[in-house]
Amino acid sequence: MARPTVKAVLLSPQRPLGDKPLLVAGPSLGTSTLLWSQAAAVLGDDVDVVAWDLPGHGISPAAAGPFTVAELADAVVDLVDSIAPYARFHYAGVSLGGATGLQLGIKHGERLKSLSVQCTGAKLGTPEGWLERAETVRSQGTPVMIQGSAERWFAPGFMEHQPELSSRLLHSLRDADRFSYAYCCEALAGYDVRHELGSITVPTQAIAGALDGVAPPSLAAEIVAGITAGGGTASAATLEGVAHLAPFEAPGHVAGLMRSLITWAESAGAAQ
Repeated sequence: MARPTVKAVLLSPQRPLGDKPLLVAGPSLGTSTLLWSQAAAVLGDDVDVVAWDLPGHGISPAAAGPFTVAELADAVVDLVDSIAPYARFHYAGVSLGGATGLQLGIKHGERLKSLSVQCTGAKLGTPEGWLERAETVRSQGTPVMIQGSAERWFAPGFMEHQPELSSRLLHSLRDADRFSYAYCCEALAGYDVRHELGSITVPTQAIAGALDGVAPPSLAAEIVAGITAGGGTASAATLEGVAHLAPFEAPGHVAGLMRSLITWAESAGAAQ
């Protein structure tokens, strides 16, 4: 395994880092930092929003070899340390980015102030399904995934109401490095942290889309149950009319939920 390198984009207004709390936002497989642009516009007056791209997606370099979701979490910590060494931060992530968030909570919990995992689970899909997808994309390229991804990502009617935005996000998938995408699939094939959720102590919210066929609300409930069983604090929210990309489909609603969590975590931290 080779720890990947990830790069990030500042989505909030330009200002000296450190004046506002830092929020690091992670992507879903096949997307880019565009996934967070609308929610960041809502949150950007209150927090510094730094969104990262998966290996071989957006501005991140292609992966040199296989990696695990835990190593993606390590790469996010490396990224933060390159921006604000040893800083504690709020984290939000969608799907694979959310899985990375759970790994951050398990492995790097001392670095987190809060955790918002969205449209994800402690295990996603089946190893066989991910390995099959990896081989398909490795041999045929990422464009082969566009139609299926559009059906999974967006609730019915979303693409008709937001044709330009949804098209731009699907272009991120088309332009992704096929081998890096396959490595991401293989990372998900080996990902299962259901028995480690009890070690997460950072305040956590699990957001699900009611129409999400990839990570249904039951997976958010499983995350909350696992964390609270270990004595942690966690809550779940289900968004009606939303499929697999909550901050893209319902940016205002998601930003509101995240703002409440971040504000609570900041006030709790200040009181300590």
